[in-house]
Amino acid sequence: MRIALLTYSTKPRGGVVHTLSLAEALARLGADVTVWTLGRGGDDGFFRPVERAVTVRIVPFDGIEGEPVGTRIMRSISILRGAFTPDSYDIVHAQDCISANAVDRCIRTIHHLDTFTTPELARCHERAVTEPYARICVSAAVAGEVRAGWGLHPTVIPNGVEYDRFAAAAGDSPAAASARTAWRHRLGRYILALGGIEPRKGSIDLLEAFALLARTEPGLRLVFAGGETLFDYRDYRSRFDARAAELGVHPTILGTVPHADLPALIAGATLVSFLSSKEGFGLAAMEALAAGIPVVARDLPVLHEVFGDAVRYAATHAEMAGQMAGALQPDPERTGHGTSLAARFDWDTAARAHLEFYRAHPTRAFERVLTTHPSTGAVLS
Repeated sequence: MRIALLTYSTKPRGGVVHTLSLAEALARLGADVTVWTLGRGGDDGFFRPVERAVTVRIVPFDGIEGEPVGTRIMRSISILRGAFTPDSYDIVHAQDCISANAVDRCIRTIHHLDTFTTPELARCHERAVTEPYARICVSAAVAGEVRAGWGLHPTVIPNGVEYDRFAAAAGDSPAAASARTAWRHRLGRYILALGGIEPRKGSIDLLEAFALLARTEPGLRLVFAGGETLFDYRDYRSRFDARAAELGVHPTILGTVPHADLPALIAGATLVSFLSSKEGFGLAAMEALAAGIPVVARDLPVLHEVFGDAVRYAATHAEMAGQMAGALQPDPERTGHGTSLAARFDWDTAARAHLEFYRAHPTRAFERVLTTHPSTGAVLS
């Protein structure tokens, strides 16, 4: 079975992390997998090495100074469409709105639903939900939103998580301990937020909550990591900076952290704040649990579904501050529950579920007899 997975960027956003991890797991099961993406800013590779069994196709995409977001997204769709070769694949699987609009017949993973006010983007979002012939969601909560909004019935296949990688970063090996210590020497005792500064991540809400917490925990630092995005959040960042100054909060903004350094950064944190207003699964929070780090999350149905009582939940700024204060105290039972939960979500299980889905939903009629790999169970042609 020849599978094309399409994503919109080479940068470390959640959907891109999902695409690469799924591709590698499918390849380990014997599938022939190619990942297609746009190489923005001259990128000729992904943010991390990709296993050699996966073929990578990066389509050059040059930036234009001052280009509006809507225009840039429409140009992204056009360029990816012009380069992609759908007839080379038995399965075409788009992982986001841009790639779903760039192909005519595909499976789509809907990680979460957005709300756009720009007409072009709203139409793209609508097409990316309605036009694919089959759909996957990474949580039942998002599948329920799709069902309620469009009368469609996606199949739920949860994410995996690189459990061993993040658990090892919290381990006792000299290398792991040294890497955590290096971050703590640099940052002090810190609360970590992943995903950058943007509205969906609830960055200003975190500022407000941290300012309340700092009244009783003056030695804590607030650290933001990540932040690659297609959208223009300069206005939001200006409001964030202004509010930080008003509150007397001085966050450390790391930007995108190298892939190899991320597990130690998470494992060195006192807690991870996960206050997103919209999520499909919560991969960064699951990585924190794998490393044994407590998580305070926004009180969302999807996060209750995925995390149960392994994390603390809050809705208001006061609740956020209170739950973060509580998470600073050792809670071995909750920590153990979190690590056990994270260990149950592995990419090979997700890949096997995808292969079963692909068997039932081929992009085009197969002209060859499909056989099963004798050791992995993967569908081969």
